[in-house]
Amino acid sequence: MPAKEKTFEESLNALEEIVQRLERGDVPLEEALAAFQEGMALSKQCQDTLEKAEKTLTKMMTENNEEIVFEESEEA
Repeated sequence: MPAKEKTFEESLNALEEIVQRLERGDVPLEEALAAFQEGMALSKQCQDTLEKAEKTLTKMMTENNEEIVFEESEEA
């Protein structure tokens, strides 16, 4: 049975924990590489979830059957 996919919040929390661990700098190299790889996968999962949510909101928010385009923030 496949593992249950983490929610967005669970993934974000796990990613934050990984970043904190790596920023401390006391992680052995092999463990740091594994944590970095896991962090990249979590980051992609979070990005995919956000993109899916944006598409859903875009579909829901229409004016005169025209799609409302969300403006990208400068933080992106």
